Amino acid sequence: MTTESPGGPASGLVVVDKPADWTSHDVVARIRRLAGTRKVGHAGTLDPMATGVLVVGVNRATRLLGYVAGSDKEYLATIALGATTVTDDAQGDETGTADASSLSAEAVREAMLTLTGKIEQVPSAVSAIKVDGKRSYARVRSGEQVELAARAVEVSTFELLDFTPGTRAYAQVRVECSSGTYVRALARDLGASLGVGGHLTSLRRTRVGRFGLDRARTLDELAQSFEIVGLDDAARATFPGAELSEQQAQAVRFGRALPDLQLPPGAPVAMFAPDGSFLALYESAGAGARPVAVFV
Repeated sequence: MTTESPGGPASGLVVVDKPADWTSHDVVARIRRLAGTRKVGHAGTLDPMATGVLVVGVNRATRLLGYVAGSDKEYLATIALGATTVTDDAQGDETGTADASSLSAEAVREAMLTLTGKIEQVPSAVSAIKVDGKRSYARVRSGEQVELAARAVEVSTFELLDFTPGTRAYAQVRVECSSGTYVRALARDLGASLGVGGHLTSLRRTRVGRFGLDRARTLDELAQSFEIVGLDDAARATFPGAELSEQQAQAVRFGRALPDLQLPPGAPVAMFAPDGSFLALYESAGAGARPVAVFV
């Protein structure tokens, strides 16, 4: 990670530890001021209630954000069992309650197993998903009834860390999941499967891809010392890489296909010049490789 003076950093990623009660847009606005550029975006919205890792792209690195957003993520969360809310979290009005005092940690773990692996999940209605061009949360807040379609997601880890029994019980959990998974919806569905209802009371994102809390900085820390993951390091942390000869690097700089370079199928591969600088993203194309995006 490199340190830049506020006012003119190079292209790269800023890993922010988002504070509670800030929107992701608020964080982007603050980074724009610190970075001295309008070209700033984020990789995956965090709800205002949530804290933790928000990856922000600056200048040319904004073109990486779609790939970073598609990475798997990790969360620590608290789920209240015994009440449902309109938003599936503690910021919404309660819509129902039930006595959860009969629940045990073992029963909660058993119910969590049914929500682990590849599942079909109905996102929370109060989400940023667009319905006929309008955000779902905006429709709900204007009084509309919104029913979103289920989507395939993967929850690789749904682990119970601690359990507090009671009329309203609380489960501390760790979640590792694919992009597009709603932890609020996991809380809702866990409560439904246990027959008492549930909602999220706290959420902290601890990792996005290979960017964890160990690399995250608070906004106050960034105001004192603006730390940015340079474009070269950001590409290495996000994609598999290929080291090129100088002849190949020259072709890549002009966005030419590489007919003799074998790449693994699937995700784009970062192309690096002999001096280690990141040049472009390429993908497999028959026996060779073709450009996806050139960054020089």
